[in-house]
Amino acid sequence: MQHTSRTVHLTTAQALVRHLANQFIEIDGVKQRLCGGGFGIFGHGNVICLGEALHEYKRELPLWRGQNEQSMALAAVAYAKQKLRRRFMFATASAGPGTTNMVTAAAVAHTNRLPILFLCGDTYVSRLPDPVLQQVEHFNDPTVTVNDAFKSVTRFWDRIVHSAQIIQSLPKAIATMLDPADCGPVFLGLPQDDVQGWSYDYPEEFFAECVHHIRRQQPDHTEIAMAAKLLKAAKRPVIIAGGGVQYSGATAELLHFAETHNIPVVETIAGRANLVHGQTLNIGPIGVTGSNSANAIAAEADCILAVGTRLQDFTTGSWTAFDRDARIISINVGRFDATKHMSLPVVGDALLSLIKLSQALGEYRVADEWVSHADQERKAWDQYVDGNISPKLPTGSNRPMSYAQVIGAVNSLCHPRDRVVAAAGGLPAEVAANWRTLSTGSVDVEFGYSCMGYEIAGGWGARIAQMETEPERDTIIFTGDGSYLMMNSDIYSSVLNGRKLIIIVCDNGGFAVINKLQNNTGNVSFNNLIADCNIETEPFAVDFSSHAKAMGAAAEDVFSIDEVKHAFKRAQASQKTYVICLKVDAHEGWSNEGHTWWEIGTPSVSNRPEVLKARADVEAGRSRQRQGV
Repeated sequence: MQHTSRTVHLTTAQALVRHLANQFIEIDGVKQRLCGGGFGIFGHGNVICLGEALHEYKRELPLWRGQNEQSMALAAVAYAKQKLRRRFMFATASAGPGTTNMVTAAAVAHTNRLPILFLCGDTYVSRLPDPVLQQVEHFNDPTVTVNDAFKSVTRFWDRIVHSAQIIQSLPKAIATMLDPADCGPVFLGLPQDDVQGWSYDYPEEFFAECVHHIRRQQPDHTEIAMAAKLLKAAKRPVIIAGGGVQYSGATAELLHFAETHNIPVVETIAGRANLVHGQTLNIGPIGVTGSNSANAIAAEADCILAVGTRLQDFTTGSWTAFDRDARIISINVGRFDATKHMSLPVVGDALLSLIKLSQALGEYRVADEWVSHADQERKAWDQYVDGNISPKLPTGSNRPMSYAQVIGAVNSLCHPRDRVVAAAGGLPAEVAANWRTLSTGSVDVEFGYSCMGYEIAGGWGARIAQMETEPERDTIIFTGDGSYLMMNSDIYSSVLNGRKLIIIVCDNGGFAVINKLQNNTGNVSFNNLIADCNIETEPFAVDFSSHAKAMGAAAEDVFSIDEVKHAFKRAQASQKTYVICLKVDAHEGWSNEGHTWWEIGTPSVSNRPEVLKARADVEAGRSRQRQGV
């Protein structure tokens, strides 16, 4: 008997969008559309065919038009982070500069293991009109286009050269974004309006509703047994909690595990807000941007249980933060991360692995003396932060406010469920050190790729996500003047879209944290602070509040911590994006304690003795660096 399957005749673009619109995910028993929509700027490479298809599904897959392709993609990255990788958005741009503008955002997503679907225009498959507008020609390989640049910063990459190809490629792309171990950005090149507009008889099954579930990988029982044996032998263990704890939904299990076995916990930057401030076993942030308390106990620990962290250099102090003899157990859903620095790997979901490891540990509890010691370090650090965020300046001082004072003022007034966003520059360290977490999962400090410009764009994406579940809460953005000048146009987007942001602009006259690094390594200030750049006029400050007002936001300048607090209250009451602008000190007022050693390149030859001394200091620190076990 002959079998005839039913088909639907659609263009490639129409089939792609319809398939995407019929993908769902079940989260806490509630079915939601897997793709939350997308961000798009149209051009000749995506407007006619993909644009037509997206218009038909504009309710199911709402499309947000940004002002810059990189910022749109960054907004999609922040959306996925807010949704704990359980939902994603797409970003689309035309062939050429619109698409290449998004390479940086792809790197942010790749580094942070976050899903985003890139749907980008590409050159014509037929090549009949070559070279077309914006086409970069490779003389010896006509198959290469600018879209090949995404191969190094995506988990899955494909160029659609036939309409039937998406039947295989699109489900693989979605599966990649949902895979806990391989999660990251995916890229589909859509050759301009030939392949996008070509039609095909697609099987109806391709458009059937599909409900996805995030896979939870069970850990291997042998790895659990080995980890339990090693941990039971430890007298001074510490848990390093990374961002993977939140993606696994394991914050409550982390606390339960720590309390059951009496083990102190420290947090990475990505893992900030795994625990709330004030919990006895929460000893603070670790690493180069960390705390004296976390770094002190990490240095004394004989066993490190790393959970859901990729152990990057700012966490490990370029691998000097731990005793050379300390053993590392790494729980991670990704084999790549679990096996770093000859760790004893437990490859599996964080929540399931903590449950299994706790069962294997049985009655094991760490002696109270170790926890008491860690708690004393925590209390000492809290006192330091108290002084750091204090609004009082030294007697007779006329210096501007510090980052820490501004952070403390906002922290004292915000709601526990408000979302905090920061990235790059000096603010990641200052937020990590001085922000006192009021609820789990409420902090997004993008420091995986340390991308300046993420702050406002990411805040916009986070706010779109936040409005879906907690519209009454605020998204609070800390940004410096340098990042603001790099990418600020989504202030306008947020006002247009009714997605209110509270933006704190801390102006220190340039790239002050890099100027600090420059000075700390014996170099003179050069090309970082505006005053030290190649300029032909007197340096002047940008009128950030007027600029923000020109994009439709409410804005004001403030000149004291009391004024910051009053302005923040007005921002909370505002119905639209509110920008608070202030000067912070470029030279004083940094959180100078809590830092581990960090490996940096220094000149081995210099005419400045200060540079040579800095190099000697770096080399001396290298003596503590772990080479493996």
